[in-house]
Amino acid sequence: MKQTIGFIGCGKMAQAMIGGMLSEIEPSKIIASATSKETLQKVEEQFHIKTTLHNNEVASNSDILFLAVPPHNYTTVIQAIRSNILPDAIIVTIAAGITMTDVEKAFAKKVKVVRTMPNTPSLIQEGMSAMCANEQVTVEELKSVKHLFESFGKVEIIREEQMDAIPAISGSSPAYVYMMIEAMADGGVKQGLSRNQAYRLASQAVLGAAKMVLETGKHPGELKDQVCSPGGATIAAVSELEQQGFRGAVQAAMEKCTTRVKQLGE
Repeated sequence: MKQTIGFIGCGKMAQAMIGGMLSEIEPSKIIASATSKETLQKVEEQFHIKTTLHNNEVASNSDILFLAVPPHNYTTVIQAIRSNILPDAIIVTIAAGITMTDVEKAFAKKVKVVRTMPNTPSLIQEGMSAMCANEQVTVEELKSVKHLFESFGKVEIIREEQMDAIPAISGSSPAYVYMMIEAMADGGVKQGLSRNQAYRLASQAVLGAAKMVLETGKHPGELKDQVCSPGGATIAAVSELEQQGFRGAVQAAMEKCTTRVKQLGE
């Protein structure tokens, strides 16, 4: 890729994305800024990309500019860089609740905006991202941004009105899965397994189950039924999960997540 990729903000999500992108992009094509010298030193040592404390330096050199700052900082950051961005720069957002209209208003002009929601497994090329673009972004430009995201995982193109639902189902959901793996491992340790064995067994089981859904195309309920023998141990476990409100707890958590996303955008 000939284009320069810029990151304003270099926290955990940005680092995950940069780490994924480096599987296909030369480090010299990426520049990132942050407010902390310690963060920049860590990023430079880990990824060997160019770093700076100055957002305007990133803005004035980036063909594709990622705004990787918290939602409440978007307006301040954009107003500080809006006179420095390249004429045809593509602005990529990764913040929950920030709409493309919000971004255009902050820039006080028409700009190319791609709104996205990635997740942290991007660091190991297993990310799941959703994206949409405004009318200023051409089909080819959207393909270029999508290709970047595909360097660290899968991508779904959706409508902007669907974006607020994405954090709950793929952006934040790795946290739920980590909690489930931890709980499963605790159960394994209780039954006499070592902690490391329990984490490996639980993690591989979750990974395998997810791949079964993706690769077979079968309904998750059908796959669940295939594991449940009549009167067996699995159906006993499934019955207990149902009685404990497992599904309802997950859906309630997702509702809370989506509500908070909407609040962040207000």
